[in-house]
Amino acid sequence: MIYLSVMIGGGLGSLLRFLISSFGFLPFATVFINIVGSFILGFLTFFFLDRPEVPPDLRFGLTAGFCGGFTTFSTFSVEVYAMVLDNHIGQAAFYVLASYLGGLLAVALGAFLAKNC
Repeated sequence: MIYLSVMIGGGLGSLLRFLISSFGFLPFATVFINIVGSFILGFLTFFFLDRPEVPPDLRFGLTAGFCGGFTTFSTFSVEVYAMVLDNHIGQAAFYVLASYLGGLLAVALGAFLAKNC
């Protein structure tokens, strides 16, 4: 059942990523998606640590499935490479820093909120 939960979560996460990207301004829609996805994964990871009663199907469906399908590291890499090829070095550097630092801060915030809920 865990495999099915991960598959369904991954499909839903991918669909939501596609919908947000369709209405957003690339590549910043990807930054938004990665930061929000990092927050959600950070929150859920630490939230579930203190709640063993949450079924594994739900835990893995939301974390590995939904968050894995929602976030877009491969897309991120291609977009950075395209910026470098187009000689937009400053934009590429900002994009990398915003994605990594924003993601780390979002995980920390999610973990903090999960521990203090």
